[in-house]
Amino acid sequence: MGTGSSSSKRLPSKRPVKRPVQMPVPSAEGALNGPKGLKAKFKLFSVRLGLDMSFLFLVLVLLIIGILMMFSASYPSGFAYENDSFHYLKKQLLFAAAGIAFMIALSYLDYHHFHILAYVVLALALICLVWVLFVPTNGVRRWIYIGSLGSFQPSEIAKLAIVLVLADWGSRHTKKMSTFKYGVAAPCCVALVIMGLMFLEPHYSGIAIIMMLTALMMFINGVKLKWFAIIGIPFLALIALAAVTGKLGYFMERMDGWGMALNPTDDLYWATYQTRNSIYAIGSGGFWGLGLGMSRQKYLYIPEVQNDFVFAVVCEELGFLGAVIVLFLFGLLVYRGIKISIKAKDRFGSLLGIGLSAQIGIQVILNVLVITDGMPNTGISLPFFSYGGTSLVMLLAQMGIILSVSRTSNLEKA
Repeated sequence: MGTGSSSSKRLPSKRPVKRPVQMPVPSAEGALNGPKGLKAKFKLFSVRLGLDMSFLFLVLVLLIIGILMMFSASYPSGFAYENDSFHYLKKQLLFAAAGIAFMIALSYLDYHHFHILAYVVLALALICLVWVLFVPTNGVRRWIYIGSLGSFQPSEIAKLAIVLVLADWGSRHTKKMSTFKYGVAAPCCVALVIMGLMFLEPHYSGIAIIMMLTALMMFINGVKLKWFAIIGIPFLALIALAAVTGKLGYFMERMDGWGMALNPTDDLYWATYQTRNSIYAIGSGGFWGLGLGMSRQKYLYIPEVQNDFVFAVVCEELGFLGAVIVLFLFGLLVYRGIKISIKAKDRFGSLLGIGLSAQIGIQVILNVLVITDGMPNTGISLPFFSYGGTSLVMLLAQMGIILSVSRTSNLEKA
């Protein structure tokens, strides 16, 4: 009895409360705490780390299609000039592998390091732009030769530099970007130095891209529209004066035959030869295309077809439908890059991602205009498609920076 009453009054024993296990929390740099977090940090396809798989997928798809079409366009030239049909393919694959490695590495690098690295890249670009002016040549000075690796254009570094520097500048002086000193004078000074060095090469297509990127970065930094008119009118007047005084001789030569590719005069027949055969290729492709590898114009009718005019072969072999699909993929890539950037955790990430994404769109539009005679033939490559090892490495590295921004972007990853 006593035992029963005693047990009935007995309080339940206090058991240790089980606290919920605290999971590793991502730090500001995206790394995870603890040894398991260190392992997860190097897990390439971890959605938890914020890597945007949609953007990565689009980059790889465009890269694969680009290499395939570059090879299809280049094997006649490779056989004719290098005695090796696979000459261009082997080099492009090598640089693509290096570019992918850089892309993955940069995707893990906290993009905030580019606050400082921006000026290192700018200094490197300026050094190379000066260096190239002393390279012996019989014509334009655009390439620096690096032995068996081939050559590269300093303008590729300059395009990255202008985006990095203006993204850093805009993020540091956000509230002052509506003023002339911070919003207009400083960005224009950097751009004018770069464009001035390119003018001496001369490299007018590079100047056009730098000018567009500078205007874009100024606009998204909050510069008032009135300043574009105030700057633009004197700039156009300066270009007109240079043309009248003969300072734009190379550019005026490129203007010869523009818009006349299909109906040239006798003296412009060879000046329009490349563009004319490009249009023939586009037209012969029709809606469905001749089939992969079946292009006719790539058999030495289009000079250097593996470079700036590779999209003409895309149109001829894959037809209007295939060309539209490729352009749609580019559009998706730019759209996704901008969407990632808008959702970035800070202004620097947004400016950086938008500028690098826009560069892809600008080059695609200009390249298509060139091969269709919509603008003068000024040598603008098609991203992921045109042959060029170092430019491909630079491009993929830039995609790595956007992927780094995506790791901290407040965006549903898919």
